[in-house]
Amino acid sequence: MRLQLCTWPEIETYLARSTGIIVPIGSTEQHGPNGLIGTDAICPEVIAYAVGERTETLVAPTLSIGMAQHHLAFPGSLSLRPATLIAVVRDVVQSLAVHGFRHVYFFNGHGGNVATVQAAFAEIHADSSFGGEASPLRLKLANWYMGRRVQRLSRELFADSEGHHATPSEISLTWHAYPEQARPMTLTPRIAPTAAFGDARDYRRRFPDGRIGSDPSLASIEAGTRLFEASVEDTIEDYRAFLEQD
Repeated sequence: MRLQLCTWPEIETYLARSTGIIVPIGSTEQHGPNGLIGTDAICPEVIAYAVGERTETLVAPTLSIGMAQHHLAFPGSLSLRPATLIAVVRDVVQSLAVHGFRHVYFFNGHGGNVATVQAAFAEIHADSSFGGEASPLRLKLANWYMGRRVQRLSRELFADSEGHHATPSEISLTWHAYPEQARPMTLTPRIAPTAAFGDARDYRRRFPDGRIGSDPSLASIEAGTRLFEASVEDTIEDYRAFLEQD
């Protein structure tokens, strides 16, 4: 069930039986020579849609631009400042709360969003803690790539070649979603370097093709399909547990 494909009376009916909603969140940033710029938004979105269909859960529009300032030296990358993303998350949550949503499950595809979204949650809860009304909101950030089934399968498929950015797992998943966009290629070096980095120019200097520690030449549509099913199972299990917290 997609929020943008519903009418307002349908949302009102939904709220009579559930106060939960999934909000996919990702990023628009480079993913190496053969990874799609939309990878970090595509991955949580396609999984969230499947979870929504299988569990009759409402899925909000994807927040597809995240905190990715360190990728801005690569053409096509877009970013919000941390303060901007905090404001966006707060406004989305408060908009949903006005209508009666109480369990808001942010489903993430970009590691760079984690600290900022958690800070947004802290700001939302602070509104209550510093003398406001008690809040009924339950908020969670879950990362599609951290589910136990996905982690196990990624290790089985790619071992140390998984790396940290432009990984074969995430690129395989996008190729499952958009097989016509698959771009198999041989990369040199096979496994990209790893290092600490600072701003966007420093990132580009240290990782000239955009990868960090990964070998996405191992990506495949078949692997993406397996990872998709693993993450859907992980997410259904985690989302149901989230709803039962109270």
